[in-house]
Amino acid sequence: MTKPPASPKVSSHPRWLRLTHWLNALAVLVMVTSGWRIYNASPLYDFSFPVSITLGGWLGGALQWHFAAMWFLAINGLVYLIINIASGRLFRRFFPLSPKGLVHDLWAALRGRLGHADLSHYNQVQRLAYLFVMVDITLLVISGLVMWKSVQFPLLRELMGGYDAARHVHFIAMSLLMAFVAVHLVMVALVPKTLLAMIVGRKEPV
Repeated sequence: MTKPPASPKVSSHPRWLRLTHWLNALAVLVMVTSGWRIYNASPLYDFSFPVSITLGGWLGGALQWHFAAMWFLAINGLVYLIINIASGRLFRRFFPLSPKGLVHDLWAALRGRLGHADLSHYNQVQRLAYLFVMVDITLLVISGLVMWKSVQFPLLRELMGGYDAARHVHFIAMSLLMAFVAVHLVMVALVPKTLLAMIVGRKEPV
């Protein structure tokens, strides 16, 4: 009796995805730590960040690191988005989304009943989280441009509600991004094979 042909397999995390993911992670790390140093020079709220976890050493150095990482993040993020859209992956992996499906998957996650056998399949909580990060990073870049070149980007400044409002938007967006990173790291610790897949890739059935 002949065996049925095996299903073809493709990488759940193709090379371009793994590359842009790690480059984005590096850019975010540099931007956030240098951004904390910039924030300390003119605190927006009644606290400051410990100098030991900031990057740049002084305000001028932090600004140089921050601007370099900003362009790196914007270009790399744009490449990631274009490939996702052009390949159809954005709509294939992150949609559909529905309130009912989101509540179902969130409840399953809280009870530890979400499966992770197929890493190419995102549950609806993951889909919403990743879509949120795309929007959040876009907001970080736009509000950052307003803070950097407020006069040169008057339309963006108006959309942000003015320079002062852009500072608040930038800080809140950064805080939400850090919250996502914290949850993301916890999930990676709970399901270590996801980290290996993002490093070397993993073949999954089509």
